[in-house]
Amino acid sequence: MRFFGETKIDFIGKRKIAFVISIIVILAGIVSLLVNKGPRYSIDFTGGVSLELDLSPIGEEADVIEIQEIRDVLTQEGITGTEMQEIKDSEGRTLVLIKTKAVGDIKEKTSKKIVDIIKRNFPNNIKPETLIRLQEEVGPKIGEELRGKAILAIFWALLGIIIYIWWRFEFTFGVTAVIALFHDVIITVGIFSLAGKEISLSIVAALLMIVGYSLNDTIVVFDRIREDLKIFRRESYGSVINHSINETLSRTIITSLTTFMVVLSLFIFGGTVIHDFAFAILIGVMVGTYSSIFVASPLMVEHFNRRQKRLGSRNTKRR
Repeated sequence: MRFFGETKIDFIGKRKIAFVISIIVILAGIVSLLVNKGPRYSIDFTGGVSLELDLSPIGEEADVIEIQEIRDVLTQEGITGTEMQEIKDSEGRTLVLIKTKAVGDIKEKTSKKIVDIIKRNFPNNIKPETLIRLQEEVGPKIGEELRGKAILAIFWALLGIIIYIWWRFEFTFGVTAVIALFHDVIITVGIFSLAGKEISLSIVAALLMIVGYSLNDTIVVFDRIREDLKIFRRESYGSVINHSINETLSRTIITSLTTFMVVLSLFIFGGTVIHDFAFAILIGVMVGTYSSIFVASPLMVEHFNRRQKRLGSRNTKRR
């Protein structure tokens, strides 16, 4: 049973418009990356300290602390180059997120130094058992090593996909699928750059999830294309692939909507820890669904048409 019934949407006929849209979005992301001199890496990859502190007022004598007050105090104590922001936790409390890459060769742990400074200057806002909500500290050498391994993880994942689809279908299907996946990853990274968000280890995990999600949808469409090419031998390649996309459209939309709603719930109610991770997955679900229909499949049409021109038309109705 199909959710949308029988559809006859001309997806392939709109492929040039889709290609233009993809190119514009990719170029916008690339320009942003060039302007910002690459992605904004989190302390996972650059080394540094991240502290999430609960500085809620305790008692009537305590006041709400302004971000600038904390920055001024840390600067006076030699902690410079910090990024700060107020965030809300799942319980509605206002927390202060402090990030700094100024680890250097300081013998005393930077995180401990920051906490000691805040304890000393804001005693009326300190509740020891709930002060530190999140603490991360990474050395620069470890961060650089993690960055290299993250890039390799994505590279080997894409290479493995080419080999798998080459074995399952044919080499061209594999290359086309990887182009679509690369399209999804580039757009996601570009949107993160445009939004000023950082790339962390959790975002790398999200990118790998996007690759898997998009690939699953693409393989479903490719499988139907392979079957339909055998059945509708007298139809044009564009017509056959259009038919395949329409046949799998209900499954694609239902899967995407279900996943989107679950991840949207995580994005809204999951708290700051997984906020960016959920944001990346939301982008990936939308872009992955789009690429399966408007990137991977139309690229197959372009390939078949060019191959047919090279080999000479054996069937005049296939063009």
